Amino acid sequence: MNKEEQECKQFLEQQLEWCKNQDYILENIEIKLHEMKKIAQYTLDHELTEAEVDRLNGQLNELKSEVHFLEKQLNCCP
Repeated sequence: MNKEEQECKQFLEQQLEWCKNQDYILENIEIKLHEMKKIAQYTLDHELTEAEVDRLNGQLNELKSEVHFLEKQLNCCP
């Protein structure tokens, strides 16, 4: 294998790792969004006390922060 082929192979391996990392991040975002959807659906299906609403809002805000953090990682360059 000549130098050009080695460089091409190395580049493609780096791209593959970047894609794997992006996939991992997207999977984590999907999990967080699914959790947020479950909370929202729960609030629609139940009458909640003010304390329950506050607790669930706190959970939603935490998940929202985690999604934003993951989105920032997603948007980073390889």
